[in-house]
Amino acid sequence: MAYDVEAPKYVRLAQTLQGRIEDGTYAPGTRVPSENQLVQAFGMSRPTVVRALELLKRDGWLESRQGYGTIVRGRPAVVEKRDRRGAEALTRDESRTLGRLVEVGRVPVPARVASVLGLPKRAKVLVRRFLVEEDGEPVELVSSYFPAGLIEGTDLESATPLSGGTRAHLEARKKLRFDHVKERVSARLPERGEAELLEVPDGVPVLSVLVVACDASGQALQVSDVLLPADRQELEDTYRLN
Repeated sequence: MAYDVEAPKYVRLAQTLQGRIEDGTYAPGTRVPSENQLVQAFGMSRPTVVRALELLKRDGWLESRQGYGTIVRGRPAVVEKRDRRGAEALTRDESRTLGRLVEVGRVPVPARVASVLGLPKRAKVLVRRFLVEEDGEPVELVSSYFPAGLIEGTDLESATPLSGGTRAHLEARKKLRFDHVKERVSARLPERGEAELLEVPDGVPVLSVLVVACDASGQALQVSDVLLPADRQELEDTYRLN
């Protein structure tokens, strides 16, 4: 069973401040409110405010300038990576990918998905579940969830493999624009159906990459839960030290 854990206060504050940078409330080149002002405005402790600001500095949204304070840098430059599960989930052409579509239909929204889509419990969403295979073996299970408001006028409910990827399809049919993706990686034991599809032995966990695709305002348009057998994965990254 998976449990949703509310993010720490400093993370929630950082997300709020990031949202204000994205919507232009805090414009690039301007100073953000002082620590004292943020403590007063949000009713949080100084350590919480400091951690939130440090998180935004680490991720490239803010920078400190001696004698001037904390400055807004704007949206960080995107650093290209070889392995981006989110981009794959949005652009995968089901009709040309080795594997099979194992489920298409409306289901009660999972709690972890409801929280990012802003939907109430028991709301129905559309799921497209695709099993990716290599050399006849399952390597990835992708469950993509769409709010009901995005389904009309699309082929998302079709049981036929979708060509071109969900991003291109939605942008063409619904006149939307996908702007950025957030990815959250965690480990958990798979549910029975997931274990059977991925052929995961009892007791072996899976890596879950929760992919949240958003428009420029931060509104989630699609959420994909990408499951990878943990015993067949190796994660590696190379980066410079400042």
